[in-house]
Amino acid sequence: MPETIPETLPTVMTAIEITEPGGPEVLQPVERPVPTAAHGEVLLRVAAAGVNRPDVLQRLGGYAPPPGASDIPGLEVAGTVVALGAGVTGWRIGDAVCALVSGGGYAEYCTAPAAQCLRPPAGFDRVRAAALPETYFTVWENVFRRAKLVGGERFLVHGGSSGIGTTAIQIASARGARVFATAGTAEKCAACEGLGAERAINYRDEDFLTVIQELTGGEGVDVILDMVGGGYIAKNVKALRTEGRLVQIAFLEGSKTEFDFLPVMLKRLTIMGSTLRPRTIEAKAVIAEELLREVWPLLDSGRIAPLIDSTYPLAQAADAHARMESSAHIGKIMLTI
Repeated sequence: MPETIPETLPTVMTAIEITEPGGPEVLQPVERPVPTAAHGEVLLRVAAAGVNRPDVLQRLGGYAPPPGASDIPGLEVAGTVVALGAGVTGWRIGDAVCALVSGGGYAEYCTAPAAQCLRPPAGFDRVRAAALPETYFTVWENVFRRAKLVGGERFLVHGGSSGIGTTAIQIASARGARVFATAGTAEKCAACEGLGAERAINYRDEDFLTVIQELTGGEGVDVILDMVGGGYIAKNVKALRTEGRLVQIAFLEGSKTEFDFLPVMLKRLTIMGSTLRPRTIEAKAVIAEELLREVWPLLDSGRIAPLIDSTYPLAQAADAHARMESSAHIGKIMLTI
């Protein structure tokens, strides 16, 4: 049964504000007006929100919200629908949802486009539901829609123990791909292999290119999902087999590098990249529909699930960011409201 919703919503709420560009300490609780659902939006009472690398970049001043989006950080939430904007169909007040948003998640209330809301998978609490949208939308769009990874192909994901990495490993493995990953500690490598990676490579001890060549008989992999950039780009090109696809979605080591482009021609490689946040609601709605059809059954059945590293109360968002920047986490870092 839908939970009871108060007849009168509050006018103000607690939210986490980026007071100025800087370290985690610039994240401060403030009072903000409760937002109003616009046409095509729902208003959610937030129960949990995910912490993601783009939030850190925004806090540092390097990733401004798109025009019209909230300046409050937070790109994914789970909660309860408490108000409907004009034109919304398919959702009712009291429904539990998880949603991809363009900002505003670190708050007690948040608006979300109705088309970017998804039902929580069977048996999921709000924390696990909130851990889904950002990484699942990103992985599905880049690995399966753009790079078109299919069962039987070889897939390498860098940063395998991150929220993106743990998601990519599970979905790719469940859909029949041979999965490889890189990570920075033995514990992280073990976690990747526990989620379905055939081999996780500790990049501090081994050269991933050498290992991949050994594991594939010198042929390489079909698809690489990279969040590192920098010197990894040239190695990624060498690690791809003929007709391989490289998908670049972040640059932890920088976006500029120099490499020999000849193998791109000789192996007929495809290099692509994308960002999710600025995409249109219509584009994200297509991803949401495909996730419900192709991936949600895997979540409902328990074949895959988000890996939760840690949870923090909303007021301790600074501690959550410090945890992410330490790179000690395995899986998702969450805020509870």
